Amino acid sequence: MLTLARLHSEPELFFSLQGEGPRLGVPAVFVRLAGCNLRCTWCDTRYSWAPGIPLPETDVARRIRELLPQTGTAGLVITGGEPLLQQQAIATLLDLLPSELYIEIETNGTIAPDSALIRRINQWNISPKLPHAGNHGKQPLPPGPLATFAALPNAWFKFVVQDPSDWDTIAALGLPQQRLILMPCATTRETLEQQAPRIAALCITHGVRYGHRLHVALWSDAKGV
Repeated sequence: MLTLARLHSEPELFFSLQGEGPRLGVPAVFVRLAGCNLRCTWCDTRYSWAPGIPLPETDVARRIRELLPQTGTAGLVITGGEPLLQQQAIATLLDLLPSELYIEIETNGTIAPDSALIRRINQWNISPKLPHAGNHGKQPLPPGPLATFAALPNAWFKFVVQDPSDWDTIAALGLPQQRLILMPCATTRETLEQQAPRIAALCITHGVRYGHRLHVALWSDAKGV
């Protein structure tokens, strides 16, 4: 049984464009799972922290297949919340889907993935939370799980950056620099436009990839798109 985030009294599944990461702009079905082990102050999906809607994996698989187009390069993005709180149910779900389906998981990097998921996931989008996220009393940057992800060639590390001084914390983690992506801390279109040039300049300075937030640029703070 999977527990999905509740949005407007319905489980959150929708078809849209990937807004972040290496597959920016690629069509995908999004499944947002409920529950998170962190409490970021700027989180734009706080509703996913609340009790969600339990659904059998067979039901979720059917809904995904109904949303997928018959042609094209659309994939599946499993996000949250923190999806890896539900690893076993995710593995069961993926067994019900076509083996050729490109699957991404978005995670905060605090929980190491099971071997069953490592074999099936095409792309890991890890978003470690920096101190400005405000997770006081928690451990948002655990070295063990981050090292596990760093060893996977298909894992990318997306950092929400608020200030250029955040680079010192990012660099100290020792993650593969060629798979780092820095994104502006912005949940509205206006804030994104203000912050993007500063973060782009930081990326140029340190030779890492800039990651725009396409969903924010297109739809600002709208949900379920």
